[in-house]
Amino acid sequence: MRIALVGQPNCGKSTLFNQVAGYKALTANFPGTTVTYTLSRVSLGREVVELVDLPGTYSLAGANPAESVAQSFLLERGVDVVINVVDASLLARSLDLTLELLDLGLPIVLALNMMDEAQRKGITIDRAQLSAALGVPVVPLIARKGIGVRELFATARQAARQSARPASIHFSRDVENALTQIAAVLDQSLSLPPRLAAIKLLEGNAAMRERARAGAPLALTQAERFASELVASRGRPADAVIASERHAVALNLFEATATVARAGAADWRDRMDDVLLHPVGGYAALLLILFLFFQFVYGVGRLVEEPMLTLFDGIVARLAVALGETTLAFELANGVVSGIAGGIAIVLPYLVPFLLGLSLLEDIGYLPRVAFLVDGLMHRLGLHGKAVIPFILGYGCNVPAVMATRILEEPRDRVIAATLATMVPCAARLTVVFGLAAFYLGPVAALGIYTLNLIVVALTGAILTRLMPEATPGLILEMPVYRLPTLQTMLAKSYYRVREFVVVAWPILIVGSIVLSLLEFLQLDRWVNLLLAPLTGLLGLPQAVGTTLIFGVLRKELALAMLRQALNTTDVATVLSAGQMLTFTVFIVFYIPCLATLAALYRELGRRQTLGVAALTTGLAIAIALVVRGALWVVGIQ
Repeated sequence: MRIALVGQPNCGKSTLFNQVAGYKALTANFPGTTVTYTLSRVSLGREVVELVDLPGTYSLAGANPAESVAQSFLLERGVDVVINVVDASLLARSLDLTLELLDLGLPIVLALNMMDEAQRKGITIDRAQLSAALGVPVVPLIARKGIGVRELFATARQAARQSARPASIHFSRDVENALTQIAAVLDQSLSLPPRLAAIKLLEGNAAMRERARAGAPLALTQAERFASELVASRGRPADAVIASERHAVALNLFEATATVARAGAADWRDRMDDVLLHPVGGYAALLLILFLFFQFVYGVGRLVEEPMLTLFDGIVARLAVALGETTLAFELANGVVSGIAGGIAIVLPYLVPFLLGLSLLEDIGYLPRVAFLVDGLMHRLGLHGKAVIPFILGYGCNVPAVMATRILEEPRDRVIAATLATMVPCAARLTVVFGLAAFYLGPVAALGIYTLNLIVVALTGAILTRLMPEATPGLILEMPVYRLPTLQTMLAKSYYRVREFVVVAWPILIVGSIVLSLLEFLQLDRWVNLLLAPLTGLLGLPQAVGTTLIFGVLRKELALAMLRQALNTTDVATVLSAGQMLTFTVFIVFYIPCLATLAALYRELGRRQTLGVAALTTGLAIAIALVVRGALWVVGIQ
């Protein structure tokens, strides 16, 4: 049995998925796309079912890849039942997607999530009446607390076994007449529910028009005729007419099945937003939160890093005695141990608390508020609107940030946003910042580098928007309510992100460490360092640092992990001065994006733009590192 979770963004769908899937989940791409979904096998009683978490979407209209692939998956991948997760506190708006799902003809269960928030707002929902109107089971739910989860999946399994079909929702007479006549001439070769196919044809859905042109040309002709009639009679395109009809039905359903008590006085959430979204106080609060965040990551990382490095130093010393320091066997063993130590003692102590903290801010609901503040700032610099969204994603990883630029309508906006997204300090870059600058120079130095990065991103955006002047659409941003996150959800999110490092980057780190050991044993590393000597010399760095810059192109955190091995010391401070550490960190933070980000850029923008971004970021990295080096020299820091 296959169960699909479908819902609008911020409805708590992924929280529900994490409640039942735990850590046994896989993230995959839809065939031929970069849109991802998450799946897991879950035990329901004695039966094992496949649970699929589809990307959040407001509609199935096909306006973006997520909408298109979500609909295709539901219709073509053998889904037995759909769990439509809705935010009960925003029921009127959430039912728009529910009404679209009814047309698929699949068994559906409506999960009214966030019932506690609905109650706080004074909203009471008549489940039985709503269930009768839609023809689907309705189950109340508080996913983050696990309340109602067992009942929900038991209901979903029962609906799948009974192959229950939802009720049909009717629109105004002229729209229904058009849909009826289009459906009457549809050929069965379309392999879709006739009403769904008729709606998509009337909306002008491009994919459906192509299918009808080959398999049901008469239906396509009918759809074009009725679409023209709707434009003439309603004064709006057919897709807008259907959307407004669907929204009107959703509002009527809400009014018929829900009651709203008189709103009470403003509570602590409203007062918190008065501070966090204030045009001045909001930025002060953001800086304070970032400072505390940095202190947390730095404190945890330092607590773990020092004893772990001491442990691995002891292992290497014992290997040197057992194998002999000048033997090939020792060099290979040292490479393996150094690679393992790089992950356990250098990367993970900072990566794990950073991802936990990021999950906490995300689940509480603070990150969208950061987006609001950044949007206001970017608006003054000439880049605003939806372009803010890739920047927020970039704090976790630049790859999905670059992919998210496809939501922007204009090619100019996609180029600028993708370029800036590659410069946002991702988790890998911040690992270098914490593991080097914060560890040796303190968290204030790390916060300074982070702030410098944001300033450079903003100024680069301002320059690019002036070089390519064009009006950019604004942003309507949904503010989710503040929620208390659960530890299970935070751990699950962090686990998925840490797993990427463990599965992808750590093997590269170990292999790279062995390769570096072999290069050192054969004395070939000097040629690599000589090749990069003009760059390291310009930056005032030791020549041995050259090899680490190459590994940094593969993954940014590898530059830090390989640094100690390249310098042949576990205490970098004995080789690098404070000024050199800051210069090195700044260069790593800004220079050419990692290999995975370059691949994403190539897919989204093409070869020419990818090379341009690589050249721009490398040039910026050299220039900013030189400015930092000069400023440090002026104040007497070598």
